[in-house]
Amino acid sequence: MISVNLYYTGKDGSARAFAQEMEVSGIAADIRAEEGNLRYQYFQPLDDPETILLIDSWRDQAAIDAHHASPMMAKLAALREKYDLHMTAERYVSESLGTDTQYIRK
Repeated sequence: MISVNLYYTGKDGSARAFAQEMEVSGIAADIRAEEGNLRYQYFQPLDDPETILLIDSWRDQAAIDAHHASPMMAKLAALREKYDLHMTAERYVSESLGTDTQYIRK
């Protein structure tokens, strides 16, 4: 699994408005329905009301590439522009937790 944490930052609540429009418009649901999408979920850091975190997880690089080549990206780009958002990203590739599972409370 490959996860990308995208931090959307704006002004005057624009990042939150962007995430809300992604949900209400159905764009987020359409992305979740794409082949290979495992997670597409927005969060807001408690210490930064002007930033929204998107955790975007995919089965593999091929699924990410297909998503990036889809018409969905034009809709995303238009909304990012509408809300004048700036982004930073972190990319993670999952591996087994190994012995760390002993610290995970279920």
